[in-house]
Amino acid sequence: MALFHLQIVTPDRMVFDGQAESVLLRTVNGDVCILARHIDYAAPLGIGVARVTDENGKTRAAACSGGLLSVANGEVRVIATTFEWEDEIDLERAIRAQQAAEKRLQEMQEDDAQYEIAEAKLKRALIRQQVKG
Repeated sequence: MALFHLQIVTPDRMVFDGQAESVLLRTVNGDVCILARHIDYAAPLGIGVARVTDENGKTRAAACSGGLLSVANGEVRVIATTFEWEDEIDLERAIRAQQAAEKRLQEMQEDDAQYEIAEAKLKRALIRQQVKG
C-alpha cells in the first residue's frame, strides 16, 4: 500500500512522526480516513478513537480529543489536544473519571456554564475505555 508522512503532536509531545498507510480520526462531522494521495483537507477534531496503520501494516488505536487535522501537499498533520495510545491509558483512572463526570452531570443543570466541560470529560473517559477495551 502507498505511504505518506504523518505527524501527530499534542501540546506536550511528538506522538508519531513517520510513514503511515492510513490514519482514521473522528472529526466534529464524523469519522474520516486519510490514505496516501488524499486531496488537501482540513477539519477540526472531535472526541473519538483514532487508528494509525504504520508502514509495516501494524494498526494502533488511540483516544484522541480536540485539535486539527491537516492534509497539505501529501503531508498529514494531526495537532491534537490529547492523543493517548492504548498502552498509555490507565483503565482504572478512566473509570474513575467517568464516574466523577457522571456524578457532576447529575448535579448540574444543562444551562450551567460548566455542563459542557463535564460532558466533554465524560466523553474522553468513555473513549479511553473503548480504546483500552
